[in-house]
Amino acid sequence: MTQHSADRADVLIVGAGPAGLTLALDLAQRGVECVVVEAEEQRAANPRCNTTSARSMEIFRRLGLAEEIRRAGLPGDYPTSVCYRTTLTGDDIFRLPLPSAHDVLAGAGKDSWPTPEPQHRISQLYLEPVLERHASERPGVSLERGTRLVDLRQHDDHVEAVVETAGARRTVHCGYVVGCDGAHSTVRRLLGIRYEGVDAIQRFVSTFVRSPELSRLTASDPAWTYWTYGRRIASLIAIDGDSLWLNHVAFAPGHDTEGEDPEQLLRETVGRPVEHEILGVVRWTGRRLVAQRYGAGRVFLAGDAAHIWIPVGGFGMNAGIQDAATLGWMLAAVHHGWAPPELLDAYEQERKPVGEQFAEAVGAQARSSFAEVSRDIHLPGKDGEWARAELADRLAFTEPQRYSPDGFSFGYHYADSPLVVGGENHAITMGDYQDRARPGFRLPHVWLDDGRPALDLLGPGFTLLRTDNSADVAHWADAARALGIPLTVADLPRDDRYPAALLLVRPDQHVAWMGGADARPGELLHTVTGRVLARQR
Repeated sequence: MTQHSADRADVLIVGAGPAGLTLALDLAQRGVECVVVEAEEQRAANPRCNTTSARSMEIFRRLGLAEEIRRAGLPGDYPTSVCYRTTLTGDDIFRLPLPSAHDVLAGAGKDSWPTPEPQHRISQLYLEPVLERHASERPGVSLERGTRLVDLRQHDDHVEAVVETAGARRTVHCGYVVGCDGAHSTVRRLLGIRYEGVDAIQRFVSTFVRSPELSRLTASDPAWTYWTYGRRIASLIAIDGDSLWLNHVAFAPGHDTEGEDPEQLLRETVGRPVEHEILGVVRWTGRRLVAQRYGAGRVFLAGDAAHIWIPVGGFGMNAGIQDAATLGWMLAAVHHGWAPPELLDAYEQERKPVGEQFAEAVGAQARSSFAEVSRDIHLPGKDGEWARAELADRLAFTEPQRYSPDGFSFGYHYADSPLVVGGENHAITMGDYQDRARPGFRLPHVWLDDGRPALDLLGPGFTLLRTDNSADVAHWADAARALGIPLTVADLPRDDRYPAALLLVRPDQHVAWMGGADARPGELLHTVTGRVLARQR
């Protein structure tokens, strides 16, 4: 990877994790130059998030990366099912059958998909290199590892960021700074912003191992994750579909995990000793925290710097990718001059309520997933069978929405945003959403006659979708041209999911307004690009 030493940037991104790299790719695609600095010389060696959500995959599709990401991670024919057992070598309790990457790439059952890009099981170990390689190759992106942020000085029209590489300091002059630097964010600390919420929900010991024997034990019934109920609730996750595995073991929030032996924990998960090599051990705490603010002045927070919560489904990383998709188009619009700086005020107004509702829902899911399980499931005979059947009934209710969280992918929204016209607020839930276009929500998916998804019709700026060919849209094009707003116009087939003659869709694929041919495009375009916010200020 080429190292750069840029002293000027349109945007400085601190942190080269999934949120920071997605933001860099998004900005580069929109013609905004950025510098990404990452304090660590090398990527983390331990697996972290192991799921990329459907909404994240839609965002990666827009960036041209979805197919490459889907071909990375587990082998293409490896099932992504979730299996629940007393121990790995013990009795079966429940199973969630889920498709392999090959099934998705082949389009098996695609007519019933709520998205053109179903979720993908891929460890961050394999996702981040794809994002980093593309970011380092994109014109307009400078990526520096081994460079840490030291200080920030904000001015009316720019930010001075002091960074340090190998002991040498320099100042980067930039239009904006985005902190994507994780739970211990330097950017958040320099802004004086604190987290609020629950500091400890669950404690974990996560052990990364290489074990061909585990692969042989599971070969007759392969799954992506095995949940087990030994002394503690644990999950054993297939990382590469071969010999690499991650053993998560959960403990109460007040438990001291320093005394827990990873070797013993693995034996308890499996139900007997197995040959293995420990590659890494991480002791950590699952939390539910959201930053008081998502930024100040010209500096913003995204990803774990803005919110962290117990990772019961990879929701933290995926919410960070959503943060990047929202902030990216807003920064680009201001940079290119077709929106005022006040547009950026809406970033916190849109993303913070989503972060808070996600945190609440994830906390509730964690309470149900890690609830006490009767030790009777280990009993022989009828008593054990009844206990396992009772647990299976509980899992059938709690687990499907956790592993297919369509509400988090397609039901989060910005209905209350000052940039959305006609929105009605709805609570965000993990599993439920309404597959019908509404202001503030992501445009629903439908396959077109030519085999493309409707999302592929959307342009890089705003898009006006017309479901009624008789609706005249020339005045929309005129109004957008007068304001300098990039506008694509496209026709959609009539469909119950699009209950209006016209739908105005934002650059992040969320509906900004819906209505008929009698609309006043000039007024609407003023609102959805923040010009009304500027007047109010």
